[in-house]
Amino acid sequence: MARRTVRYGRQGRRISSWAVRATAAAACGTLALTACGSTKDAGPASAGGDGTGKVGVILPLLTSPFWQSYNDYVPKMAKSEGVDALKTVNSNSDPSQQITDINNELNQGVKGLVVAPLDSAAIEAGLDQAERKGVPVVAVDVAPDKGKVAMVVRANNVAYGEKACDYLGQHVTSGKVVQIMGDLASVNGRDRSEAFRDCVKKKYPKLKVLEIPAKWESDTAASKLDTLLNANPDIKGIYMQAGGVYLAPTLQTLKSKNMLKTAGQKGHIAIVSNDGIPQEFDAIRKGEIDATVSQPADSYAKYGMYYIKAAMQGKTFKPGPTDHDSEIVKLPSGILEDQLPAPLVTKDNVDDPKLWATRSNEHTSRHPPGGGAGDRQAVRPHGRPEGGATHRAPG
Repeated sequence: MARRTVRYGRQGRRISSWAVRATAAAACGTLALTACGSTKDAGPASAGGDGTGKVGVILPLLTSPFWQSYNDYVPKMAKSEGVDALKTVNSNSDPSQQITDINNELNQGVKGLVVAPLDSAAIEAGLDQAERKGVPVVAVDVAPDKGKVAMVVRANNVAYGEKACDYLGQHVTSGKVVQIMGDLASVNGRDRSEAFRDCVKKKYPKLKVLEIPAKWESDTAASKLDTLLNANPDIKGIYMQAGGVYLAPTLQTLKSKNMLKTAGQKGHIAIVSNDGIPQEFDAIRKGEIDATVSQPADSYAKYGMYYIKAAMQGKTFKPGPTDHDSEIVKLPSGILEDQLPAPLVTKDNVDDPKLWATRSNEHTSRHPPGGGAGDRQAVRPHGRPEGGATHRAPG
């Protein structure tokens, strides 16, 4: 980690991690759940409960289309999983406020927490509070550096960078490509950046990678891209690590320089993104960008609810493949992470009904062609608790 003073997430202001931790008292205690077990052989822990009780859900922000979509899915997935979730709380891109939000939820007597950390280091203070009260926590999207969580629900961010690299490498034979990076102090930004860089070096040596550290900030991305294009007007490809914050400024910058050519036109710059938000899908249809690696907002909500209920029941998990096309891995910190799949969306499948059935991020603003599937929830099965049948979502 380059620094430990930066918030983690797609957007948000900078804040000192030690200052955030100072807002919560340090405490030691015994966590009711230890994160070790698998979706195929999960079993009840000795201190397991019945999985009932209120669950607090804390969002990092609501200014990103991705988190707006996730927020819309939370109550639907809580209902389908039989979780009594309180109304979501928005920390407004403030890691210090997020610790306060966690404390407020604990004071309300919640029996479980689902949190999308803004800062992987600072979130430890909130996790310590939950541990002291014996309340299990599931982290979504970002893994904490330290602290006790039952599971991290997060797509494979290394795969994001690799898929973007392969797409550009297969469509740009040689020349300069740009990756507009996230915050390099965040695990998400590091994983995507390093994976893209390493993949290009190994598989597409004729490409020259130019990099823009944009810290999940749209203004920074626009300013630095403008400067880079002035010095390198022969750019042939762009990788945006977060369409939610980089799509609009990238397209606007290209348009201002008369460099925004649609797919098939001479001078078209190949663009691949990450997120899978409605604006990206529309841009693909228009030919403004070529592809996005779609993050599963619906599955983040679904499995966040699944794992918190399991944790409240005292069930445990271990590394290995799951029965919902993902894999639980143990991070260097010892924390377990369910790495969910994220499909590559292009003009060839952006309106594919099969894609819509499982990757429904866009449902909040647009129904798929033909209608009918727009209100469908995720359909893939959960893990198989020990001694029971596979728990499947409503189909």
